[in-house]
Amino acid sequence: MSDDEFANPLANIPATGRIMGLDLGTKTIGVAISDGMRYSATPLETIKRTKFTADAIRLDEIIAQNAIVAVILGLPLNMDGSEGPRVQSTRAFARSLAQRITLPIAFWDERLSTSAVTRMMIQADMRRDRRAEVVDKLAASYILQGALDRLRN
Repeated sequence: MSDDEFANPLANIPATGRIMGLDLGTKTIGVAISDGMRYSATPLETIKRTKFTADAIRLDEIIAQNAIVAVILGLPLNMDGSEGPRVQSTRAFARSLAQRITLPIAFWDERLSTSAVTRMMIQADMRRDRRAEVVDKLAASYILQGALDRLRN
């Protein structure tokens, strides 16, 4: 990541259009999309990961169906801000995805997104099995909402 990407990771995002947010896990990909005005992020679905090509085909479909103009990919930094193996696999996924799509892909710090969403679901008294079904797409929505808020300010 260049210094400019750290200063403003969203610099290459177009000024208008819907954005897709992704929470990339080892077993699933949480997907969220913004509304056209970019006020809110809505959880869309959780993709069960198989092979990259199959996962990417589903992402291609979502991009086409929703007229997506950019992708925000949660970057799983360590708590101290350093990069570990999960960051490297996320960057590798982004490189592979960038070979398939022409949209800008930006990284957004996702530290604590899953724990914040899990805490919210527990407070809402959601059953554990139901939380497991929705946590990834809710985390994607949380990540995307952070980026949307930054874009507006």
